[in-house]
This record gives sequence, C-alpha cells and structure tokens, in this order.
Amino acid sequence: MATLEDKILGEKLHNYCSSSEGSDNEDSGGEKKGNSVGAQTPKVLPDAGKWEGASTNTGPKGVIEDWRKFKQLENEKRAESEKERIELAKKLTMTVQTALDEEKEKSALEDPELAELYNDAFLLKYQKHRIQEMLHQTNLQKKFGNLYFLRDTQEFLDAVDKEDKTVTVIIHIYEEHVEACRIMNHCLKELSKTYNSVKFCAISASQVGVSRAFKVEGVPALLVYKAGNIIGNFVKLSNEIGNRFEIEDVQGYLVEHGLLEDKSLKPVLIRSSNPGDSDDSD
Repeated sequence: MATLEDKILGEKLHNYCSSSEGSDNEDSGGEKKGNSVGAQTPKVLPDAGKWEGASTNTGPKGVIEDWRKFKQLENEKRAESEKERIELAKKLTMTVQTALDEEKEKSALEDPELAELYNDAFLLKYQKHRIQEMLHQTNLQKKFGNLYFLRDTQEFLDAVDKEDKTVTVIIHIYEEHVEACRIMNHCLKELSKTYNSVKFCAISASQVGVSRAFKVEGVPALLVYKAGNIIGNFVKLSNEIGNRFEIEDVQGYLVEHGLLEDKSLKPVLIRSSNPGDSDDSD
C-alpha cells in the first residue's frame, strides 16, 4: 500500500504487478519498467486560494491586499493631520486675539495717547481732518471766475499752451448771430463762478479762421484742453442739449463726460458735519 508521502512525492508504488500475468520474466520485466513510469502519480500542488497566513508571495491577491492596507493607513494619517491642523489654527487664533488684547492694555497703561489710536472715534475724527486738508489744498489752486474772450489765434494758442498743466481750459467757438451761441456764453459765464479753478474762454469763429461750413453747421462748439492736449471736442452742441438750454444742461453735459466735477458729491464726513462743530475749529 502506498503511503501519503509516496502520493505527494510521486514515487512508484510498492508491490506493483503488471497487468500481463502470462508473459515471461523478460517481457514482464520490460513491461514493469515501462508501466511503472506511466503509472507514476502526478505531483499534487497546494490550493493557493485557501492560504490565509502571512506570506512574501507577490501574487495579484497579495498585492491587492497590501494596497488596501496602504490606503487605509494613508486615510487614517490624513484624518489625523487634518485634526492637528484645525487644533493648531484654533490655538493660533486664540493667541493672536490674546496678544492684541494685551497690547491694548499695555499701551493704555504706558501711553494713553497711543491707546487712543485704537479708538474708532479718534480714527473717524482723523479722517475728517485729512479730507478737510485736501479740500483746502484744492481751494488754493489758481482761480479764474470769469469768461475770457480771446481776440485772435495767438491768444487762443497762449490760453492753451501757456496755462498751468493742472488747469482745465474750456474754449467756446461761437458766432454772434447764432442764438444758441449767445445762450452758451451766458451759461459759461455763470459756470465760471461755480468752477473758478477752470479757465473758460470764448472766441469768434471768424477770428479763428474756420470754414464757412463750420460757422453754419459747427457752432456752438466746445473744445476742452488740459496740459496742452485736447481732451474734449463737442461740435454743434445744440444738437445734444437743444437750442433753448439752460446752465444746468451745460453743467450736466460736461459732468457726464468727466470734464467738470459733480458739485453735488461731497464726502459723507464733510456733508454730515456742522459748521459750528468743535472738531472743525481745531
């Protein structure tokens, strides 16, 4: 009888007998030799699917299992890192708030004037003061306050080229017999009092030497210059604002095109302050 070890190792069986009992010894010996080889039991391989223990096997199932364990550890590590980051952010926030509070208390004890900087009322007062300073600087600009009539082309060029670069120059080209031109001169004269830092001028189309067609179809015309460069050119302005326009119409048109400032706009701090306020008198 064959043992379990013989079956596993594939050794030949003991007491093997040939299936040809009637053959002679020599033939049976040959048959024994041949049949013993053919009857050799094949090797039995272990079932890899039933292995549950640890192994250094790098087969597909082993690789997948290792990858799952790696991803699990990676997710756990990421969650732990996120938790630590949140805790650190909370700690830093508390530290910054505490430092600011300590700085305020320290400045209040050591330097009361420095502690006043932390007061919103003080900052508001400072802003109002700075705006008033800037408005005062604006008021120190060159003043005109009138409509200047130019006599010839040279005065036209001088009014533009020889003026300060910060001054806006508005020149009205007109014809005396055109009613819209007479109304425009009146409007510009009044606007020169409101915008006294703007230089308003007027010159006859005949003195400039423009064409006959321009005298008929181009007036009233407004040319706006700054630093010697033309920044506005409005021909036959009556087509835009009509023939019977008023001061507000001309002002609104120039404000809309950014050539005059809107006087209705004032900083809230200045508009809400009272003239007799003690803050303004400081």
